[in-house]
Amino acid sequence: MRYVPIKYVREGMILAKTLYGVNGEILLTREMPIRLSYVKALCKLGFRGLYINDELSEDITVNEIINVELKMKTIKSVKNLMQPNIKKKEVQSLLKIIEKLMGNIVDEISCNEDIMINMMDLKVSSEYTFYHSVNVCVLSIVLGAALKLKKRDLYLLGTSALLHDMGKIFTPNEILDKPGKLTYEEFEIIKQHSENGYKYVKENLDINNKVYEGICQHHERYDGTGYPLNIKGEKISLFGRIIAIADVYDAFISDRPYRKGVLPSEAIEYIMAFCGTMFDQHLVKFFFKKVAPYPVGTCVNLSNNLIGIVVKNYSNYCLRPSVKIIQIGDKLVSPYLMNLKESNFNVTIVGMADALLYQ
Repeated sequence: MRYVPIKYVREGMILAKTLYGVNGEILLTREMPIRLSYVKALCKLGFRGLYINDELSEDITVNEIINVELKMKTIKSVKNLMQPNIKKKEVQSLLKIIEKLMGNIVDEISCNEDIMINMMDLKVSSEYTFYHSVNVCVLSIVLGAALKLKKRDLYLLGTSALLHDMGKIFTPNEILDKPGKLTYEEFEIIKQHSENGYKYVKENLDINNKVYEGICQHHERYDGTGYPLNIKGEKISLFGRIIAIADVYDAFISDRPYRKGVLPSEAIEYIMAFCGTMFDQHLVKFFFKKVAPYPVGTCVNLSNNLIGIVVKNYSNYCLRPSVKIIQIGDKLVSPYLMNLKESNFNVTIVGMADALLYQ
């Protein structure tokens, strides 16, 4: 299978991964032929691309980090929890469900030491907050596992990451969804969500203090320029420093009312650029090993005019994946494999492939 940006999806392409709606309902099932009407509807929902199956990519497998059903259940639980005016009894009930789901997520991730974030996220843009919470949770646990945290700490880290934006239930929607630049006053209101979430979760969830710290400190910056406490370096809790990286990464690759999301490679470049200032450099090194700049199934341009599909990534060589070459310039060729990890280092990936490959 391979990933195709939505603007290049054509009638008759075969869907490779099931698509889900705002409440976890199935929109389209895998192996369905795509119709033009589907593409228009998916565009309106905010899908940026689809995975398709064809002869060029039939031998490529893109694995989920966690079971799709588990992910959708967790998204739905977070959505139900982050409702304004929710009753305390409902909060307690939902938190118990989330505790069980978190255990399952940790189990799935921790059983695979070689796991990498290796796919483009398929999500409904209007449900950003809920998808984002689950994505930040998964990213944080993957990073925590790379740091060899104990299973109990991975559970606490995941819980903190999943609930990191709980304070946004107290932020007016007109500010959260504003398409333009925030005023100073509006940004000051946004900044309150970290502390509001900390207080809310502490009042409703009796758990280790590390969870509360991660929620409160996920917008602190390593150089002390963050909020709400303006603390820096290792005075920021480990959970706070981990969630800060995961939060920024997923926010950057996601569409927001005020801007379009960027590619994983661009988000990683941004995080790398701010090592030691915004982010803990030690943690970023591990993050870079676990998040693929060019996920499996994405089509890329190489510096020598070749075009291909990424088939495998390597944790210590994230910019040097194996690529299935299928095109030279504008001409198709008999497919062959090029392992950039082992080939001439003068050949590099220069970006995602253009429209030629998708037609």
